[in-house]
Amino acid sequence: MGIKVAFQMDHIGGIDLETDGTFRIAWEAQQRGHTLFHYLPQDLFLDCGRVRAVGNSVSIRYDKADHYSLGESRTVDLADLDVVWLRQDPPFDMAYITTTHILELASTNTLVVNDPFWVRNFPEKLLVLRFPELIPSTMIARSRDVLKRFREQHGDIIVKPLYGNGGAGVFLLRRSDPNFNSLCEMFFEHSREPVIAQEFLPEVSAGDKRIILVDGEAVGAINRIPPAGEARSNLHIGGQAEPCGLTMRDKEICAAVGPFLQKHDQVFAGIDVIGNYLTEINITSPTGIVELERFDGINAAKLMWDAIERRLGAC
Repeated sequence: MGIKVAFQMDHIGGIDLETDGTFRIAWEAQQRGHTLFHYLPQDLFLDCGRVRAVGNSVSIRYDKADHYSLGESRTVDLADLDVVWLRQDPPFDMAYITTTHILELASTNTLVVNDPFWVRNFPEKLLVLRFPELIPSTMIARSRDVLKRFREQHGDIIVKPLYGNGGAGVFLLRRSDPNFNSLCEMFFEHSREPVIAQEFLPEVSAGDKRIILVDGEAVGAINRIPPAGEARSNLHIGGQAEPCGLTMRDKEICAAVGPFLQKHDQVFAGIDVIGNYLTEINITSPTGIVELERFDGINAAKLMWDAIERRLGAC
């Protein structure tokens, strides 16, 4: 039987069919006979205890010139839907966090993927701190003096915004880099948040591995190679994806992280591994499944919908 599915996402008109995982997930749902509804995060609202959204029914196709059709705008009560996918892109700011609070009120009757309570409480750069034995030396601080001592201890370090995304604001600071004070000033004058600093892993030159986990199980991985002269491997800034397998160390990391994610209803996660170290656990809007299917023929979207349908069947 078809189920009713909504996607809370940025506008479908702006996506790239060759890389967008949300489109691939929606396509798998449509192929199974499920009906699709599309709304923007700002069109979600709470009305006297009812969680509603203004959006459109949508049908999709793999045609770069014409990849979607929207129905008439209408308001839906999320309690009348079976599944809501939380898939808007970061930044993970207060607007994002507010949608998780509202969606949490809908999750009594509707399955929200990933579970919004844990999405809100597990920011990717903080969630890894629950696995100290798997991560590189890490500090979270707002004090320039404290960060300076960390750099003196570890030499070359990576400094990045605690709630940033997509590689924005990520800096490699060498031990002798004279820009340290200026960088701290830039971060702290524009934000009240601390920053996260980690020892630099030179193994990043060989790639930053994205491992896809579905319902806590590792299903495959891709490697992202940074451009020449870059310490960041994000695909949208020029990183190159390539196929790769899972090492024994990767499997050890997944064995530690996977059950935790499954316990907290994180159907779709992407963990990042550099060398032998876990660096991030992405559950807000992970990517990588399109490249994984292109390289290895692994249909992660199918596995996700299998997991979701099992959950619905158990209700």
